[in-house]
Amino acid sequence: MTYHHKSINETYTTLQTTANGLTSSQRKARLEEQGYNQLAEKKPVPLWQKIGKHFLDLLMVVLLVAAILKGITGDYVEMSIILAVVIINGIIGYLQERKAEASLNSLKQLLSPTATVFIDGHRKEVASEEIVTGDVLLLKSGDVLPADVRFVEAADLVIEEAVLTGESLPIKKTTAIVNEKAGLGDRRNIGYSGTQVQEGRGIGIVIATGDQTEIGKINQALQSVKPQTTPLIRKMNQLNQQIFKGLMLFIVFLIIFTSLRYGLEANLLLSAVIALIVAVVPEGLPAVLTMILSMGVKELSQQKAIVKSMPAVETLGAMTVICSDKTGTLTKNEMSVTNVVFPDTETTALPEKQAQLQTLMTNCQDLRTTTDQKAANLKGNPTEMAILRYVEAAAEPLLPKLAQIPFDSKHKYMATLHEVAGQLTLFVKGAPEVLLAKANLSPATQALWRQAISQQAQKGQRVLAFATTRVSQTTIRHEDVTELEMVGLVGIIDPPKESAIAAIKNCHQAGIAVKMITGDHRETARAIGKQIGLKHTDSVMEGPEIEGLSEEELRQVVSQTDIFARTTPGHKLRIVTALQQQGEIVGMTGDGVNDAPALKKADIGIAMGIKGSEVTKEAADMVLADDNFATIANAVKEGRRIFDNLKKTINFFLPTSLAQGILVIFALLTDRPLPLSPVQILWVNMVTTITLSYALSFEKAHPETMARPPRNPEEKILSLHSLFRILYVALLITVPAYLLSAQAANPVVAQTMLLQSIVLSQAFYMINCRELTDLPLNKSLLENKAIWISFGALAILQASLLVVPFMQNLIGTTSLTLGQQLTLFLASGVIFLLVELEKKIVKGILARRNQQTA
Repeated sequence: MTYHHKSINETYTTLQTTANGLTSSQRKARLEEQGYNQLAEKKPVPLWQKIGKHFLDLLMVVLLVAAILKGITGDYVEMSIILAVVIINGIIGYLQERKAEASLNSLKQLLSPTATVFIDGHRKEVASEEIVTGDVLLLKSGDVLPADVRFVEAADLVIEEAVLTGESLPIKKTTAIVNEKAGLGDRRNIGYSGTQVQEGRGIGIVIATGDQTEIGKINQALQSVKPQTTPLIRKMNQLNQQIFKGLMLFIVFLIIFTSLRYGLEANLLLSAVIALIVAVVPEGLPAVLTMILSMGVKELSQQKAIVKSMPAVETLGAMTVICSDKTGTLTKNEMSVTNVVFPDTETTALPEKQAQLQTLMTNCQDLRTTTDQKAANLKGNPTEMAILRYVEAAAEPLLPKLAQIPFDSKHKYMATLHEVAGQLTLFVKGAPEVLLAKANLSPATQALWRQAISQQAQKGQRVLAFATTRVSQTTIRHEDVTELEMVGLVGIIDPPKESAIAAIKNCHQAGIAVKMITGDHRETARAIGKQIGLKHTDSVMEGPEIEGLSEEELRQVVSQTDIFARTTPGHKLRIVTALQQQGEIVGMTGDGVNDAPALKKADIGIAMGIKGSEVTKEAADMVLADDNFATIANAVKEGRRIFDNLKKTINFFLPTSLAQGILVIFALLTDRPLPLSPVQILWVNMVTTITLSYALSFEKAHPETMARPPRNPEEKILSLHSLFRILYVALLITVPAYLLSAQAANPVVAQTMLLQSIVLSQAFYMINCRELTDLPLNKSLLENKAIWISFGALAILQASLLVVPFMQNLIGTTSLTLGQQLTLFLASGVIFLLVELEKKIVKGILARRNQQTA
C-alpha cells in the first residue's frame, strides 16, 4: 500500500496507530505477525556444490570416463595422469572464479542498529530489527532511517536520498499530500530505509519494514536476478558440445567399423577409444584460457579497474551498450556554480554588480561563520557549498550578521541582515520567480530577467537569484522582504567529468552506444546528456512513461533513446532487460543502492569504487578504483585484446588435437597399431600448454582495436574459415609427421619422431597464430619476450624427453639422430610457409568479395 497520497489521519487510521505510538502489547503482536525488520536471505550454496560444478564441464566428464576405463583395464599410471589433469583444471576453475556474494550483508549495513520510537506515549530506544508498521519514529540530523516512514512532522528536514533514488541534491521533506502517481524521488512526505537525515528533525509513521521497504524491494530484485552467463562461457560451452558431438560420432562409427571389418578385441578397441578421447579433448585449453583471463584481471587492476569475475574481462570487449548512472559516474557529484548572469546590467556597471554579487554570495549563508574557514572543511547543503567554493578565491570578508530569516520550503528564500555603508541592508537569496515577484522592476526588465532564468533552466541548472533591500530595524520579518533590488542570477549544476566526455567519444568510435539513466529531472538530464556528447538528446524518457509501456513497446524505443530520467531501480532493470532482449551485450555503471539490481542483471556490472555503496560494489562484476568513466574505455580495449588472444589460442590448440585424433582414426581404419599412446598424447598436449600456448596471451592489442565495431554477440568462436584452417593445419601436421616417422624401422623411434614432429610443427604454427589473417613476422614478435621464453622452455622439456632415461621410460621415447631432428625441423618450417600462403589467398578472396559487395 502507498501512503504518500494519504493524509496523516488516514495513515494513522489505516495502520491502526496514534500520535502516541503503539502500545507494548500491540508491538509484540505485530512483531510476531510481521517478523523482524530484516532483509530475507538466500540459502547459501554448499561448498561442495561450488567446487563440484567445475568438474561437470562436458569435456572434463569425458576425460573422467576415459580415466575410469583406463583403471578398469589396469593402466593405473595413465589413469592417474588423466585424473590429475582433470583435478588440476577443476581446482583452478574454482579458485579463479570464486566470488563472494555479499550484497545482502552490504544492504544490512545501511540500516541503523537502533531507533527512537513512541511506545505507550513515551520515547524509547529499540533495536531497529524490532520496529513494526505503525511505530511512530523520531528522527534527527545524522540518523539513518531504519524503515520507510510517512512524515507527520518535518522541521527543516533534509534527507540525502542519492543512494536510493539517484537524486543529486538532498530532499527537503514535508508532510503535505503528494500526487498518487509521483515517483520515488518526488514523494516528499516519505522517508526511505537506508537514507540519512542531513538537516533538521522529523517524526514519521512506519509504513513498511524489512522486504516491504524500498531497499527490501531492491534486495528481492537482487535475489531474483539470475547471474548472466558471459558470452565467452556460452561460446566455450558451444565449442565443447561441438567437440563432444564430433567425438561421439567418430567413436560410434569406429566401434561399428572396426568390429565388423577387423573384429578387434574389446581391450584393443577400448584402448583405441581412450586414445581418441585423450587426443581430441583439448584438456590444457581450460587452464590456458583461465591464465589469459587472469592476466587480463591483473592488467586491468593496474589501470584502476578491479575485475571480480574472470570471464567478465572478455565480456568488456564484447559490450555493445553502456548504461550509465549520471550522478557521481558521468558527473562529479559535487554541485558547482557554472554561470553568473546580470540580465539588466550595462557593461560599464558590470564590475560593480559583480563585486556586489560576490558580497551577497559570501554573506547570505549560514555555513561559514569565520573568514578563515575553508570551504573544503565545511559540511552542509550542497548548493551553499557550491556558492562558497565559487567565492572563496575572491577572499571577501564576512560582514557581521545582525539577524537572519532561515530558508524554508514555504517562502523559498533566506535573508541575512548586515550593516553596509551605515545602512541596514537585507541580503536575500532564493528562488528567482519568488524574488522577482517581490522586486520593483518595470515589465520590460522583468521580461529580461525571466528570459535569463529560462535560458539557465534549459541548461539543466538550478537557478538562484540574489537581491538586496534596505530596512529600518534589526528585527526582520518576511514582510520586510519587499521592494527588492535584483542583483544577479547564479546557475548551479553537478557538472560532467571532462574524462567522461572523452571516454564517451572513444566508446562511440568503438561502436559502443552510451545511455544515461538517472533519477534527476528531464531538463537536467537532457542538459548533461548534451554536454557529455550523447547521440540522441532530443528525446528524454521519464520513469512514468516507462511504466506505461509494455515489454514489447519498451524494446522498440529503448535503442533510440539515450537519456532516461526520474527512474527507479525497477525502471533501470527493465531498460537493461529490454536492451538484452534486443541482442545487446549490456554494461551498467552506477554507485547507488538503486543501481544494484540493474548491475547484477547486466552482462557486466560496473561499480564506482570511491563513491559507490558497498551494495553496488558487491553486485558488480567490476569496480572502478578511480571512479573514472574513462577507465571503462581502457577496459574495453583490454577486453578486446584478451578476446583476440583467446581466439588465437583456441585456433592454436584445436589443430593439434584434431591431428592426433586423425592419427588414431587412421590407425583404426587401417588396422595398424596406435601411433601414440595416451600418455604420449597427454605429453604433447600438456607440454605445449605449459609453454607455447601461454606466449599468445602476451600479444599486444592491435593498433585498430578501438576503431572497429563490437563483434556480433551471436558470432561463433569458430567461424567457417576457422574450421577450414583447423582441418587444413591438422592435415599439414599429420601427413608429414606420419610419413617421416613411418620410415623408422624401430617402433619406439617411429613414435618418438612422430611426437617430436607434432611438437615442432606446433612451435612453428604458434608463430602463425600471432596474426590470424596477417603476416606474423613483425616488430612486435621481438617485443613479445614470452615467445622466446616459451621456446626455451619447450627445448628443455623436449630435450629431457629425448636424452633423460627416466623420462624415456615414463613416456616411452628414445633418442633421435641429428639428421632426423633436422628433417623434422625443416618439415615444420614448410608447414609455417603453407599456412602463410593460405592466409594470403583467403585474404585476397575476401578483399575481392568486399569490393564486389561495395
